[in-house]
Amino acid sequence: MRKNSYYKFRSVLFLKIVVAITGASGVIYGIRLIEELKKCDIEVHLIMSSTAKKVIEHETSYKSSDVASMADFCYDEDDLFAIVNSGSFKFDACIVIPCTMKTLSAIANGYGDNTITRVCDVALKEKRTLIITPRETPLRCVHLENMLKIAREGATILPAMPGFYHNPETVDDQINFILGKILDLLNIDNNLFTKWKQ
Repeated sequence: MRKNSYYKFRSVLFLKIVVAITGASGVIYGIRLIEELKKCDIEVHLIMSSTAKKVIEHETSYKSSDVASMADFCYDEDDLFAIVNSGSFKFDACIVIPCTMKTLSAIANGYGDNTITRVCDVALKEKRTLIITPRETPLRCVHLENMLKIAREGATILPAMPGFYHNPETVDDQINFILGKILDLLNIDNNLFTKWKQ
């Protein structure tokens, strides 16, 4: 594994991570996460929903094909035969970023009707790290209830809610705050944002 001064692994080494990008606003979070994971030489398995591909080209300067080329492997959202959908495929973590309320509902209720919801089902049943980054506001009671269901099964709900104690000056600073929080959960040291100091 390549060594650099920017990243340092702590107690857990993640080698294979599934990143799922759904059609919520904020697809830049998913794109930037892939970029940061690749800096760590982590094997990235990417799933993009069909709506995510459209949102990527609407909200960013990227094409969906550009994003697909960043990952080591990319799967169609309707490919239920994809290797990531099998519990025997030993991925280390799955991150849905950003996560639509439709996808959240499907995960919470065990409705694995596509590659994204199925891989999340696998993560939960196999007791692997699952991080959900919902991007919606305001939230209905059913949204909150679905988040609670997933959290009770062991997933982490990490909403796209940037902090301000690190005095962000740009949108990229706010994006990095969320990415830094995710990398912290994966036990990957990073300096994407200034940590709170007493």
